Amino acid sequence: MSGGAGPVRVLVVEDEPLAAEAHRGYVERVPGFVVRGTARTGAETARLLAGTEIDLLLLDLYLPDGHGLRLLRSLRGAGHAVDVIAVTSARDLTVVREGVSLGVVQYVLKPFTFATLRDRLVRYAAFRGAVGEAGGQEEVDRTLAALRSPAAVPLPKGLSQPTLLAVIDALRQASEGLTATAAAERVGVSRITARRYLEHLVATARAARAPRYGQVGRPELCYRWLDEVG
Repeated sequence: MSGGAGPVRVLVVEDEPLAAEAHRGYVERVPGFVVRGTARTGAETARLLAGTEIDLLLLDLYLPDGHGLRLLRSLRGAGHAVDVIAVTSARDLTVVREGVSLGVVQYVLKPFTFATLRDRLVRYAAFRGAVGEAGGQEEVDRTLAALRSPAAVPLPKGLSQPTLLAVIDALRQASEGLTATAAAERVGVSRITARRYLEHLVATARAARAPRYGQVGRPELCYRWLDEVG
């Protein structure tokens, strides 16, 4: 990754035409970003990267000719250092970890709003624009925080900021994740209330959920804090 004074040049990779147009429109509404093209497949993405200067891929992970991370592995092997914001409906933490190792700088979970993508792009631009030598650990932490720290997201009706912060704190302290029942016990709210907050964190790409299988009965959903991954 390299900083620069010009706009961030984006390639939108999405196989659904309507979604591709929506994503293109979202990106072009954010100052400092310009869409240089769209691609529907991994092969088309590779061709466009070979002939177009691109800084950032907005990469759907499910493409007609293969998984987006397989494409990214191929691009890295060919020497492409392009940054990637992954767009996916998958909440598999294994995929998240692999993406981080391949240089995915942000995840946006479908479906998402313009405000969600704008937040990720603005934070990416702040991180990308940091140049020069850091004066110390604090400056390094501050630079990384521009990319990693969750920004304020408007809360749905019925949710409160203090309870949200309590749920976030409980989730961040649970390295193995929490079920809604466990989160409710730690925060002191009902299971239904805890699940509403946890689902809000999933919807805003700050947490992921996956089934946790026990010895008997149906599996429970387990929630984990995404900013602790990687």
